[in-house]
Amino acid sequence: MGVTRIVEGVHRSVLGTLGLPGAAAPGRTRGITGMVYRSIQGVTLGVDAALQAALRRLEPWLERAQGAPDESAEAERDAVLAALNGVLGDRLAADDNPLALPMALRQHGRALELAALHAQGAATGRVLLLIHGLCMNDRQWLRSGHDHGAHLARTLGYTPVYLRYNTGLHISVNGRALAQHLEALLASWPVPVQELGILAHSMGGLVARSAVWHATQTGQRWPAQLRHLIFLGTPHHGAPLARAGPWVDLLLASTPYSRPFTRLGHLRSAGISDLRYGHVLDADWQGRDRLARSPDTRTPVPLPDGVACHAVAATLAAQRSPLAERLVGDGLVPLRSALGAHDDPARCLAFAPADQYVVARRGHLDLLSDAAVARQLVRWLTPPGERDPATATAER
Repeated sequence: MGVTRIVEGVHRSVLGTLGLPGAAAPGRTRGITGMVYRSIQGVTLGVDAALQAALRRLEPWLERAQGAPDESAEAERDAVLAALNGVLGDRLAADDNPLALPMALRQHGRALELAALHAQGAATGRVLLLIHGLCMNDRQWLRSGHDHGAHLARTLGYTPVYLRYNTGLHISVNGRALAQHLEALLASWPVPVQELGILAHSMGGLVARSAVWHATQTGQRWPAQLRHLIFLGTPHHGAPLARAGPWVDLLLASTPYSRPFTRLGHLRSAGISDLRYGHVLDADWQGRDRLARSPDTRTPVPLPDGVACHAVAATLAAQRSPLAERLVGDGLVPLRSALGAHDDPARCLAFAPADQYVVARRGHLDLLSDAAVARQLVRWLTPPGERDPATATAER
């Protein structure tokens, strides 16, 4: 069965979320799609051989789904590719496999077209970049009918731009590429840019921090326009589960799109290994065995100066407690890690109390759709002169 069953499991999981039927056996597809998977299940000559063979046979289906008139088919394809890249993206990129996702700026599930945006009068001076987390993609900001980017566009006049990237690559590699993309984006934005805001979920927050660091080191101009940097459940200091091993299995099992990849066992992409401690620099991983047990040797990277930085964290517990903060968290990220707290003062991220927000009885993915989180984002991003005094103080 090998990788073929894994990929088919992702496919079936996505169909299930869309309310579409699958085969009688759990994790199996039916019809023509099922026949495609059946035809390649004989590949059992090791992980690498099975992976390459399965992906080669899967490519035609993915290509047919691209640009299909059925929106759900495209969403399904994107979800499969995002999950694949999260677990195997570094291998795909190293092999120049066409399934390796290139970094891209997007809107409405399509490549961003600045000329069309300008022609439609849809470009404002307030740009909001949204960065997804591991094994996810730009379409998955829409959860339970809510999209933070669309909500902030309606309420505060932001123009949302969504990043899509290969989450299996090292975080610092993605950070460097993002810095370059933002430099080019703001230089060609069709109207004068008043401010840039970044809203990042999970791993996306580490990519954002890495991008700011790279841009500052190389003298890029866009950090001067960055006004807000908001983290949703970002593992700034990693998580104990990541160091123990089961982290990736829990993370992948948290979404139907990526759940079947837990069958890959100990296979870990570079991006996943970076989540053990929250690596954001090349120096954090270069010259080291990324899969070996090792202490935290990161170079501390503080929050950027002159930027309003905000942290949103969730806990599955009913209320905050020392145990919940260190262990429970949102099911994947401990509360202290999401808030940037660390026993070593040199590693603590200086989020002001007013820039921290915690929601109880919520999990990691709930941060994408929680109504209280949406209200808090509006509070933080509303310019001071426009804030309603009655709602200026957030619930704690």
